Parts: sequence; structure tokens; C-alpha cells
Amino acid sequence: MLWILGFLLSFAGLFVWLELGLMFPRSGGEKVYLEAVYKRPSIYLATLIFASQAIFLGFTASGCIVFAQNILISAGQPAERWVVRGIALGVITFATLIHGLTPHAGVWLMNALSFFKTFILVFIVVTGWAVLAGHTRVKDPHANFRNSFAGSSQSSNDYATATFKVLNAYAGWSNVNYVLNEVKNPVRTLKIAGPLGLGICATLYVLATAATKQQITKSGVTVASLFFGNVFGTHAQKALTVFIALRCVREQIFLELAKEGIPLPFGNRFWASTWPGKAPLPGLIIHLIPSVVVILGPPPNIVYPFILDIEGYPQQVVNLFIILGLFYLRWTKPNAHRPFKVWWPIAVFFLAAAVFLIIAPFLPPSNRVGDTPPLPYWLYCIVALGVLFAGVAYWFVWRVVLPKVFGYALVPRKEKLADGTVVTVFSREKIQ
Repeated sequence: MLWILGFLLSFAGLFVWLELGLMFPRSGGEKVYLEAVYKRPSIYLATLIFASQAIFLGFTASGCIVFAQNILISAGQPAERWVVRGIALGVITFATLIHGLTPHAGVWLMNALSFFKTFILVFIVVTGWAVLAGHTRVKDPHANFRNSFAGSSQSSNDYATATFKVLNAYAGWSNVNYVLNEVKNPVRTLKIAGPLGLGICATLYVLATAATKQQITKSGVTVASLFFGNVFGTHAQKALTVFIALRCVREQIFLELAKEGIPLPFGNRFWASTWPGKAPLPGLIIHLIPSVVVILGPPPNIVYPFILDIEGYPQQVVNLFIILGLFYLRWTKPNAHRPFKVWWPIAVFFLAAAVFLIIAPFLPPSNRVGDTPPLPYWLYCIVALGVLFAGVAYWFVWRVVLPKVFGYALVPRKEKLADGTVVTVFSREKIQ
């Protein structure tokens, strides 16, 4: 049921992003929409809050952890802590370099891995049908569907944290909004590609989950691997696990933030540059640093759920402000050009879900400890909110405290870099 709920939430989010993306067809995604609505006390307040979430909590570490664990399973080796961390660090470093130095090779690799992912999902779905038909070694193929809801949790916290994991699997439906400047005919592309891609993905996920239901509660992050071991045996399990590992290897948003003149170490000119490979390598490095910290921080056995929780929670805060912003724009600009309008009940459903997913994680889980012991179950919420408030504090110091103390005003100007990138640079003008 959670996979269906995740599908509905993702579709609701897609329709909200469609309306805003077609109203403001510029690269940047949530950054653009927040800036369009929350202009007081300063447009840069919304930018910095979103930047803090995107920079410090926008990890790629989860896929790298899964890659490491599946590779070790396929090799028949124990998933020891530092071995998993070492492999994960190697994967994320490789991904950063190939996308930052040879973007065409990076795109080709991602397309190939996307094909593998689709192939694996279809293979799992077909295998599940074969199991249900009684044509495999599984003795009781219908056991998964007896008492399907037995033992279900009564805790809102459990459903919230589980929803974060499901939504992470659907993540990607908003990615095109980050690069709309590079999309030909963005109105037509968003209307067709978004619903079609998410619909195909959701169908495969729901069918694959039905096929592997019995393994989900006992396999951690290696569900498909255990499923194929039960159906085809050990050798098939190891072969498939290699493919699963490959599909887990996977930033325009950081480039857009740097272009806005956000003060960063070494200056925003460096981070906005596309040198040396006509790709946002500096932005990818920003993305790399917190991912490395997370890989090396929590123990590998809890780092995967912790990452998904700490990524998912602040995104719901952003979603809340986005949907409130959509309602505000509908009220203040009812006649604005909207090539697409999300249906009111869908928008209200998205709002209610965001509120629930913000509040429920603070309620005690059914086991009283959550899914990341010994870390407190509420820790990821506090960390995420702390990062968002750090963005507020950064804005206050940068835009209010320092100019007042030292008597200057920040004056923006546009500057063109050697690679053709146009960035905003702030000059300090003394106030007489």
C-alpha cells in the first residue's frame, strides 16, 4: 500500500511542479519557485534556506552504500564496515570525476545503467508472475498474499519513515525542472515525459514489490538479491547482485546556486564555472563533500535508512512552502499565464501529506527506537531542521549583521566568466 501511496504522492508533486515549472520555465527547480513567491524580507533568504538543504543534505551516498553491499554479496564476502565504506567512497569519487571531466561519457553511462535498472525491474516482475503460476522452485508461491496486513504497525512514525524510503525510490520526477533552460520545448516535454516516465516507473515498482513481498521484511537493502536466491539459487543470486550494484551507481542545481552570488569558500565564480570539461565539476565537488562525511559517519548497517530519512524530511519542509506558494500565486495572480493547472484536490492532498510527514516523525515509533538504533529516532528531524535554520542564520549574518556593523551595502552586478557562464557578483559599497 505504501508503494501505491508513494506513487500518488509523487504524481501529486509532479503536477504541482508542472504548474510552477511551466509558469517559470527556467533551470533551478524549487529554487526558482521559492524565489518567485518568498521575496520578503529578501529573495536571498529563500535561496539560502534551499541552498543549505541542497548542499548539506543532498546526498548520493545511499546508492553507493547499496552498490558496496551488493558487490560484496556477489563476491561472497562479509560486508565489513570499512570495506563497505571504501567501496562506497570509490564509487562516489568515480561518479564525480566522470560527470565533471567527461560529461558525455557520464551521460552515456547513466543511460546504460538506466537501461539495466529497467531490465532488472521487468525481469523481477516476470519472475514474480512465474512464481505465482507455480513454475519455479518456490514451494508455496501464494504465501505472500495470505494475511497481507498481519503485523502492520499502528505508529504514525513508522508510516512516515517508511514513506521517506518509498519516495526516495520515486525520486527523479522533478529533475528535469533543474535544467529547463536546456530542454527543447519545455512545455510539451514536461506535459508528456513527466507523467509517462513516472507512470512506467510506478507500475514496475508496484509489480516488483508484489513479486518480492516476502523478502522485504528480512533482507535490508538486498531484497532482489535474496529473492533471486530463493527462486533460482546461489549462482543466479550472485549474477543478479552484480547488476543491482551497477544500477545503484548514479548537478545543475549547485551551478544555479553559485550563479546567484551565494557567498561560498573560494568565491562563487569558482563554483559556478564549468571548467575544465564544460560540466559543473565544482558543483559536483560541493555535492561530494557531505556525501563522503555521511559515508564515513554512521555505521554502514544504519547509514542507508538514516540517509533516506535525513534526505526525505527537509524535502517535505520545502514541499510545504512550495505548495503554499502555489496557493499564494493562485490568489495574488489569478490571471497569470498557466499552461497547466493542477487540480485543487490534488494540491490539497499534497499539502496534507507534507504536513503529516513533517509532524509524524516526532511521534514515538512502535518499537520505541526507530530504524537507526542507537541513534535516536528523532535525530534526523532535528539535524534537518538545524541545517535549514543554519541557512536562515547565514542569510541574517551576510545580509543584515555584517553590512550594518561595517557600514556597507551589497550591490549586485552581472559578470561573464571565461567559459561564458554569467554569474551574479556582489560589491560592497560604503554607506556615507
